[in-house]
Amino acid sequence: MNRIKFLGTAGARFVVMSQLRKSGGIWLTLDETNVLIDPGPGSLVRCLSSKPKLNPRELDGIILSHRHLDHSNDVNIMIEAMTNGGFDRKGIVFAPSDAVDIDPVVLKYVRDYVERVEILREKGSYNLGNISFSTPVKHLHHGVETYGINFYGENISVSYISDTSYFDGIESYYDGDVLILNVVRLRKSDSIQHLSFEDVEKIISENKPKLAVMTHFGMTMVKAKPWELAENLTSKLGVKVVAASDGMEIDLDKYI
Repeated sequence: MNRIKFLGTAGARFVVMSQLRKSGGIWLTLDETNVLIDPGPGSLVRCLSSKPKLNPRELDGIILSHRHLDHSNDVNIMIEAMTNGGFDRKGIVFAPSDAVDIDPVVLKYVRDYVERVEILREKGSYNLGNISFSTPVKHLHHGVETYGINFYGENISVSYISDTSYFDGIESYYDGDVLILNVVRLRKSDSIQHLSFEDVEKIISENKPKLAVMTHFGMTMVKAKPWELAENLTSKLGVKVVAASDGMEIDLDKYI
């Protein structure tokens, strides 16, 4: 089964700190390859308490879109869990250079537990198990080195737009069959470098994916009832839009 499991849907510090929503990241299974994306606080707990349980030892790799804590806090314990405490050397960790070089969030001792650490770069192409993925553009509007990701399976593609302010042309870089968008803000704010619901509407209307999934909600989005916003956007754009919830699983085979 090809699937996406949302281990958490919290975005920005206040929702994460309060655990109003969980912050475990995203587990993607595609063509029998398992990858964990952005393991924030509680990622290990969310894997082991999932129904059915997700076994970290089945992971083929871990990807950090950027080094902020809500995306990277559990990366080291997840590396330990993936590698059986370092006794089974396996898996690949993908991360921007500043996540391993400058005040690193991936600790040095766990790097020996994995097959290798690969540095994400603009226009980079990578392979993991039976899938490939790319990082088409550096998100210059988020304070640290940040990338979105396009995943390519044999029969389906999945795009993930990680944290960033909106910038002209962002739509052209992420054209997957399924589009995941981090939506922290209900309305634009010049001082906060995140996508707003208004930005997401523009992106979805341009790209018209088979399915668009909003996640990584800040407080203004949580209060606005994102599931209702998603229903309204579906009616308005004629594109299936859903708001992720903690533990939600999406069957990707429906969108092949």
